[in-house]
Amino acid sequence: MTMISRRALLACGAASAATLAACGNQVGSFNADRLDARVDATRDHLRQNYPDTEQLFENARGILYMPLISEAGLFLGGAYGQGALRIDDATVDYYSATRASFGLQAGAQQYAHVLFFMTSQALADFRASEGWAASADLRYAVPSRGGAAGVQTTTAFSPVIAVVFGQSGLIAGASLAGVRYQRIIP
Repeated sequence: MTMISRRALLACGAASAATLAACGNQVGSFNADRLDARVDATRDHLRQNYPDTEQLFENARGILYMPLISEAGLFLGGAYGQGALRIDDATVDYYSATRASFGLQAGAQQYAHVLFFMTSQALADFRASEGWAASADLRYAVPSRGGAAGVQTTTAFSPVIAVVFGQSGLIAGASLAGVRYQRIIP
């Protein structure tokens, strides 16, 4: 059995993420005005189409909007996107999200996701980290076609709640496990 080192896996994932530039994410480029406009559109779409998220908007200490994540893979895969962290609906920082993956996968998809930081400590931990990684204990509020976002009592008390929506493409489902967020210095 051949073991693949973490560094080799990340290199392959980075190479896959670089190919996502053709998917409309414009990997490597940064335009704050365009990104803020996408964040506004993502926020508005979520509020208009998933009214159950209103409680999250009201109680969140900070919200990270990732308006467009492009993901592709053929056994080795990668994902990339850019977004903005807002506190009191004002952008305070910009972030990139990357992920490398290995396994039985083939296809491509695009989706948006939003992280609601429900506690001051969760928000402070995120902002203080050099590279925050989404983990298995992240709670999901999954929007359905009926407009419900699955915000339940147990979910509402979680420190970080993720909403993944707008999926299009050929990979079924989207998980944020293993996604790494890093601050973009414009």
